[in-house]
Amino acid sequence: MHPRAPFACDPDATRGRQHAESGAPTRGPRGAFQRDRDRIIHSISFRRLRHKTQVFVAPDGDHYRVRLTHSLEVAQIGRTIARSLGLDEDLTEALCLAHDIGHPPFGHAGEDALQEAMAGQGGFDHNAHTLRALHVLESPYPLWQGLNLSWEVLEGLAKHNGPVASAPWALAEIDAAFDLDLKRFSSLEAQVAAVADDIAYDNHDIDDGLRAGFLSFDDLLSLPSAIRQWDAIRSRFPGVAEDRLRSEFVRDQIGLMVNDVIASTRQRIADLGIGDIEDVRAAGQMIAGFSDAMAAQERDLKAFMYARVYHHPRQLEAAELARQVIAALFAAYHADPALLPEDWRSRLPQSEPWKSRHIADFLAGMTDRFALTCHRQIFGHAPEGLSHV
Repeated sequence: MHPRAPFACDPDATRGRQHAESGAPTRGPRGAFQRDRDRIIHSISFRRLRHKTQVFVAPDGDHYRVRLTHSLEVAQIGRTIARSLGLDEDLTEALCLAHDIGHPPFGHAGEDALQEAMAGQGGFDHNAHTLRALHVLESPYPLWQGLNLSWEVLEGLAKHNGPVASAPWALAEIDAAFDLDLKRFSSLEAQVAAVADDIAYDNHDIDDGLRAGFLSFDDLLSLPSAIRQWDAIRSRFPGVAEDRLRSEFVRDQIGLMVNDVIASTRQRIADLGIGDIEDVRAAGQMIAGFSDAMAAQERDLKAFMYARVYHHPRQLEAAELARQVIAALFAAYHADPALLPEDWRSRLPQSEPWKSRHIADFLAGMTDRFALTCHRQIFGHAPEGLSHV
């Protein structure tokens, strides 16, 4: 057991859960944040991530990342950073594993479709829907809705990217029932989960982009930081074929970023005189993150990936087809609720905005392949060319 830093979240000092839980603990002695992590792992929402788009829409290949594998990779990186800083690893892991649960099928293309369809009913926000899925929709317990996660997990999911000035309706509803202190900064565990997400997708999307043929390794070496790193790798492994070293590039890049975050965060903790968790929340800035130099390199890498991968013509074409699938399904269910499964149809509100929000809840929980199945059942076909890798 690694010693807990004084500014870490303490599961024995949690602000608790919205609903009091009585009775003897089950399934072994576990702290509050361990129980939260386990509830997330055992949830239906988490299992669905295995068939939800990460970057490439409905990939045919077995080796591309999906939301599930991405979330596991984020958790591994997050735990490494948390352990080095003396933070609570279980809380960090819970936040990393849960952070993408609110994504609808087909990633941002699906979110764009729901945001457009819900424009007059409060809109759709995947981060707010993460909390809605875990705190409202996922209901395996007999006495309350949701997983009844601890305050620290809900708070971290709500504002891992910083304070929330204007909460989307789904988050505002939860905040009204269980005040998440949205105007202040989150725990260091939540901040670490956010930067671990960046590190994971920055680097693993390179791997998938190379695999898909959207970029070449020579393209990547147009970045000055990439050239320096590649030269250092070749110096360490003289005589080894270059194709054997490309995975080393991604590993090295992750290592450099992780080490930079650990060192930079420690420096900010010292400079700001952070002594406890309340100092973290009152700091007025994000504490966990890259150094200025690494942040600049990371921005350059993101710009490169947007130009070469995320906005690649084939990627945009597939994303538009995916957006049309979700838009068509929303319109069909809204016009004819009899198309909904019986359990969803029986609970459908008759007035707006709740009718549209209920349909959006159903759609957001779909996997890519289930959305295509429903489209095929309603319209007799699924779009050709949706999968492009």
